[in-house]
Amino acid sequence: MDFAYSQKVDALRQRINDFMEQFIYPHQQTYREQIAASGNPHHHAEIVDELKERARREGLWNLFLPDSEHGAGLTNLEYAPLAEIMGRVPWASEIFNCAAPDTGNMEILAQFGTEEQKQRWLHPLLKGEIRSAFAMTEPDVASSDATNIQLTITREGDEYVLKGRKWWISGAARERCKIFIVMGKTDPHNPVTHQQQSMILVPRDTPGLTIVRSLPVMGYIDNEGHCELSFDNVRVPGSNLLGEEGSGFAIAQARLGPGRIHHCMRAIGMAQYALELLCQRAAQRVTFGKPLIEQGVIQEWIAQSQLEIEQARLLTLKAAWIIDTLGKKAARDAIAMIKIVAPEVQTNVVNRAIQVFGAAGLSDDFPLASLWAHGRTLHIVDGPDEVHKRALARSLSRPYISPKTSSKAP
Repeated sequence: MDFAYSQKVDALRQRINDFMEQFIYPHQQTYREQIAASGNPHHHAEIVDELKERARREGLWNLFLPDSEHGAGLTNLEYAPLAEIMGRVPWASEIFNCAAPDTGNMEILAQFGTEEQKQRWLHPLLKGEIRSAFAMTEPDVASSDATNIQLTITREGDEYVLKGRKWWISGAARERCKIFIVMGKTDPHNPVTHQQQSMILVPRDTPGLTIVRSLPVMGYIDNEGHCELSFDNVRVPGSNLLGEEGSGFAIAQARLGPGRIHHCMRAIGMAQYALELLCQRAAQRVTFGKPLIEQGVIQEWIAQSQLEIEQARLLTLKAAWIIDTLGKKAARDAIAMIKIVAPEVQTNVVNRAIQVFGAAGLSDDFPLASLWAHGRTLHIVDGPDEVHKRALARSLSRPYISPKTSSKAP
């Protein structure tokens, strides 16, 4: 495994770093002020469009796409350090058209969409003209097991009818979110449980689709919104089916693998940013006659934080390398490991940074409280830690378990 940056990636890293230093970090307050001034927490801040146009002109656009026609033609391994840099500020990825959930939605539209679906939805997404959402999680079931999903998708003539509820649907509160990729059951009685689900495209303005509310996250109303949705006899054309009936679970797995690794890359960027803020603050504050950064406990936190970040980074790069060289299926264990490790590292490091900042770290004057809330959700997003640990343990245990063995050790 060779994790050295190619000349192409090294040049992109420098360009993105320069862009962040010049346009993103200095405008964090501008971003917050524009949203606050609108009176709408889901307002599309004007600075975002300004910077998106600049990033697109500079060729820093759709970097996540391995398709060189629409993206940068990068592998997962090459994209990882770029996602880390963009992930340092939660809204920065959108500037480069590399924000979730659009990245995953674009990938499955490109892979499974018809030409008509691509023309209507994928191309505007690639241009950054619209946003999208992925509607899988439901309020009444444990959605970490996708076979529990209850929303029904019933064929009636040339249409499909959707009935049910979804929640925590990220991005749904924005007016620019024009299309929902919805997962539900088309064949609930199929004995093969993983063939009961399908995915279907539902435009935002479809009658019967209601955005019930935007859910706060640890007290924060995020700009993109994490919404509860109601589908009350929502009718869409049969041509809106994504892939084939019964392929929903397989499409979800195709989407969630890369989606999870992107989350981890961004989480590492947040952790590194928090560590830098910790060091800056510790160098400025004096207690008991010397700067905090000279206190033994703070030095231990700094060292421990960097150890954790570097381990998570290397594990994430390894997972990216496996996907690139052996495929998503072979990377299953590695993806599970990073999805467990990266959120833990992020919340550990941000928590230490908050402690160094003291009461200021709990305020919105600094990004740490928001970063911690974001990191805490990553322990649940795209599968809770415990589900990934269960999957990893079962995979590692498999060679030691015979179909005929009992649970007793020899």
